[in-house]
Amino acid sequence: MKIYQVGGAVRDRLLGKAVHDIDYVVVGSTADQMIEKGFRPVGSHFPVFLHPVTNHEYALARTERKTAPGHQGFIFHADPAVTLEEDLQRRDLTMNAMAQEVNEIGEPVGEIVDPYGGQADLKAGVLRHVSKAFLEDPLRVLRVARFAARFADFHIAPETLVYMRQMVEALELETLSRERIWQELSRAMEETEPLRFIETLNQCNALSNVLPASFEKQWHQEGAQKSIRHAIHLVVLASPELNQRIACLLKTISLAEIQEWARGSKVPNEIAEYCQIAADFESAHSKLIPIDILAFFNRSDLWRKPHRITELLTLFEALGIDIAVWQKLVSNLMGIDAGQIAKSVSQHSDANELGKAIHAELERARLFTIQEALSQ
Repeated sequence: MKIYQVGGAVRDRLLGKAVHDIDYVVVGSTADQMIEKGFRPVGSHFPVFLHPVTNHEYALARTERKTAPGHQGFIFHADPAVTLEEDLQRRDLTMNAMAQEVNEIGEPVGEIVDPYGGQADLKAGVLRHVSKAFLEDPLRVLRVARFAARFADFHIAPETLVYMRQMVEALELETLSRERIWQELSRAMEETEPLRFIETLNQCNALSNVLPASFEKQWHQEGAQKSIRHAIHLVVLASPELNQRIACLLKTISLAEIQEWARGSKVPNEIAEYCQIAADFESAHSKLIPIDILAFFNRSDLWRKPHRITELLTLFEALGIDIAVWQKLVSNLMGIDAGQIAKSVSQHSDANELGKAIHAELERARLFTIQEALSQ
């Protein structure tokens, strides 16, 4: 039995980057032998075990055969006879298909095993598929696009891009779950060059599989694309926050379409709401009509969640928008004594209508405050 670190850990070590996630492959062992050595089985689809000391995951070397469309349509075969090279061959990119033998506690001690030219592609800055089996998993279209966003100086091999386009044309991406698509989009938008993810999807005609329907049309309009690129560039410099990056990405999309896309794409509520508030803000900011501003603050729930507006103003300030009037509005509105208004109204209102009366008086006070701030 031999144990190897594989994939990203080997790649990142060769690149001089910090190693975070470590994958281990065990060659020449059975599940029973792993259990005898104290490993605890955890895998449901294929044999994966937890190390008895470190709790790291160790997977038996395996091959796989595609049996149905999509990312999960595979049958896995784990056997002591499966070689390391066979296990590495099923991986997506050559830079992720390298291995290094480790000792009993998982520390790398052996030479780099590189049967598919991963080190050469790392030096050349190339994202290249390992084998034609690349075509069997549509998730790899999104993964390669994400790696393009992470490794900004790398380029995708032309033949790999051809395979990516083929999967899109075959409608393979439509078999991916919305949760998995969102996972790849969110991870890509947190990378150093998130625009490369978008550019790569555009190259293989996959924008509509990931983003709102009208985004692709917007991306192909020079003015809109320039606006998106500028916003993403500024927000990447200013903030690592995912919600702000997604909001900038969707800045040319209507509020109604953002809402529809967020529901269908399983976007977390907090991020979906932030994107909707950002789209709503642009409309309110362009007109500065008091009643519309009040409606915006009500929809964004300024009164209970003022941090949302603070984050939003920080974002738009980073984009070069003058937010002084909005800062004044928020400050003045938050200075309204809602408790005092409620106390005053309760003294001369019917108990059955008290809630409505307090709300109406608060709305009048807030609208007056907005009008006064805008007139100064």
